[in-house]
Amino acid sequence: MKNCIFSCSFLLPNWKSEGHNIEVCMYRCGIKSAVSCLQSDRWLGLPPMPTPRAGAAVAVLGKQILVVGGVGEDQRPLKVVEMYNTEEGRWKKRSALRDVLMGVSITVKDSRALAVGGMGADLLPRSILQQYDLRKDVWALLPPMPTPRYDANTHLLGNKLYVAGGRQCKRPVKAFEVYDTESRSWTSLPILPCKRTYGGVIWDSAGRLCLLGGLRQGGGHQSSKFTKNVNIFDTNQGSHTVTLKTKRADFAAAFLRGRMVVAGGLGHQPSALDTAESFHPQKKKWERLAPMNFPRCSASSIVIRDRLLVVGGVNQGPAIWHKMVAMCLKACDVRAVVPN
Repeated sequence: MKNCIFSCSFLLPNWKSEGHNIEVCMYRCGIKSAVSCLQSDRWLGLPPMPTPRAGAAVAVLGKQILVVGGVGEDQRPLKVVEMYNTEEGRWKKRSALRDVLMGVSITVKDSRALAVGGMGADLLPRSILQQYDLRKDVWALLPPMPTPRYDANTHLLGNKLYVAGGRQCKRPVKAFEVYDTESRSWTSLPILPCKRTYGGVIWDSAGRLCLLGGLRQGGGHQSSKFTKNVNIFDTNQGSHTVTLKTKRADFAAAFLRGRMVVAGGLGHQPSALDTAESFHPQKKKWERLAPMNFPRCSASSIVIRDRLLVVGGVNQGPAIWHKMVAMCLKACDVRAVVPN
């Protein structure tokens, strides 16, 4: 199992699981060659998790996969923590969270997992910050966040853990805070410019937080509106705003070779978008890229070897759940990859 790449499959809340038959799958892939990954073309089922769940937080600690909280078959949050050993091929129960939680945001620093926020059984957001020590199998409480929330966006930069946005009782929040792991203290940063949903949230290696497009929440009785604003917060230089060419929400977004890239989504058009664009940092403007072969929104995406893979999604036309697009920014080409 040493030359394999792992990915977790989750059940959506309205899907039913057959008992405990929840698979964690791995795509057999030689790390040294991407071609061998495509040539092998098969999934290998691994031992199922002891506890069926959806919406869990997942982190990698060395050769172990940590699965934290989530929603159980009874649609209630869980405190269960389980760990999969990739060498032994076995699951183990680990020390549970102090309280049941779903919507936890998790990151790893120095082989320890930091779990931020979450939603409890009473459906209220939490401000809790917990640290898991793998060697001792212990969860320790750290100073809580100033703003309780769940489904927050987290990013670790040096000794600073940045926590942006999130939700409180389904409503988006604008809080932006940072935790210093050395001084063990929280600092509130300038709040996010607006409440938005279905936008893009990406961090780059230099520590810039970029909030892209989405649906801007109206105040009072005002309805939500598509926005093309891109708000950029630089941990060294402050914040500024640029605008997308096309208003869009529910799209794929990533950093590729130092550029922000967006693709697909929903806009004012009657159907999903196939358009793509990237932000040129020297010219300080957005440039159009070749469109995707299939319009889509609600797609999954990941960056591998300087390529943005946009997987599946929804369209008003024929279903495209099985289709995948690969975008290579260097050559500015977009290619469809359709599994057999």
